[in-house]
Amino acid sequence: MLDLKCPDLLRSGAYLNGSWVEASQAFDVYNPATGQKIASVSDLCVEDVRIAINAAHRAQPMWAAKTGKERAILLRRWHDLMVEHADDLAQILTAEMGKPLTEAWGEILYGASFIEWFAEEAKRIYGDVIPGHQADKRIVVIRQPVGVVGSITPWNFPNAMIARKVAPALAVGCTFVARPSELTPLSALAMAELAHRAGIPAGVFNVVPSTAAAEVGREFCENEKIAKITFTGSTRVGKILMQQCAFQIKKVSLELGGNAPFIVFDDADVDAAVEGALIAKFRNAGQTCVCANRIYAQAGIHDEFVRKLSDRVGEFTVGDGFQDVTSIGPLINKAAFRKVEAHVSDAVAKGATVEAGGKPHPLGGQFFEPTVITGMTVDMLASREETFGPVAPVFKFKSDDEAVSLANDSEFGLAAYFYTRDLNRAWRMAERLQAGMVGINTGLISTEVAPFGGIKQSGLGREGSKYGTDDYTELKYLCFGGIS
Repeated sequence: MLDLKCPDLLRSGAYLNGSWVEASQAFDVYNPATGQKIASVSDLCVEDVRIAINAAHRAQPMWAAKTGKERAILLRRWHDLMVEHADDLAQILTAEMGKPLTEAWGEILYGASFIEWFAEEAKRIYGDVIPGHQADKRIVVIRQPVGVVGSITPWNFPNAMIARKVAPALAVGCTFVARPSELTPLSALAMAELAHRAGIPAGVFNVVPSTAAAEVGREFCENEKIAKITFTGSTRVGKILMQQCAFQIKKVSLELGGNAPFIVFDDADVDAAVEGALIAKFRNAGQTCVCANRIYAQAGIHDEFVRKLSDRVGEFTVGDGFQDVTSIGPLINKAAFRKVEAHVSDAVAKGATVEAGGKPHPLGGQFFEPTVITGMTVDMLASREETFGPVAPVFKFKSDDEAVSLANDSEFGLAAYFYTRDLNRAWRMAERLQAGMVGINTGLISTEVAPFGGIKQSGLGREGSKYGTDDYTELKYLCFGGIS
């Protein structure tokens, strides 16, 4: 089914301690667009995962002892191999996740950019010299790796979610055990193959595919050899992991749910706002954590914005991600499909109007029509819950204060977006919106050079940028006495 230039990138075993291991049990991975089986992947039990953790624990002192430049060279080789094999990696990603091939290719380069960025940062894990408090003392602060990191990542960005966690961890001297989603493990295993070829030492990077999500998560939280958990996923699961880590006061970073507002003011460039909404809402069929989940259009431009947005949405082509014309792929599984259906049905039942789409696509399966709905109110499911699908619900508002109130009326605070030509309004809104990331006159904010993360119940910590190594290091204060 896959026409790979390098067939060895399609792996089915687990990657433990520098070797490929086949488990006694396996689970099947399916293409969400066609329902066809792609591969049977080793299904590790907790005992197998413990072997990987032990390997990472043994390897960590050796890895931390390398100079930053030595780690940087290996990470750079890994990055170069990912770019070299981007076409094959994109095929694997589209096959298991469903997104259009061009989007998958973009994700591969996005993921590789984090490995490149942190390869460079590996040489810059700086400390401080603090002026002493007494004449005979000198104070130095250094940063050291936390140790072994356990990673749990979702299916929607199966390459990039791992890349932006493993890159800073390895850069500072941590070792890593990754548990990818059982829906999309093949991208992680392909990354492991390239890490092996790059010369990343045995035990430094391990991939443990498993359907025992809760059991593996608990092992990560309770195993004393794991020093830190990094998780991307739902707020519900994030809370469980945080509770389980509390007994060991274990370091955690959490990138959790979002319910991003997208605000278009009367003075905005409406055409630019429509293009931004298309990117922020419909990329990856709306299955992104920074997805524009609630679109607010000010009364003066509401009708124009809705008309233009609906026209553009009607131009989307739904289909298999391997087809060149496809712009919207399938939803990941039946549960995701049912949630999208429920949100649309709930809105219509409560008085909303479907302007475009609004129903399952004629292709059947897990395809849903790209949808625009107007007449939204705060009592509708799409106002409170993350839809995670190709549905753009549009709310009408009148004033700046109303927009801020509506936008901030959520327990989540990951991303927010707004469009305006007024510089004063831009500053005021940027400061008032309760979100860790704000896109101003843009619907595309993700980049390796900026800190990615949220506030409130959208999580803890930041990924990417110069701040991205902070969560993988501990500060150590050294006090030198007896200096004469």
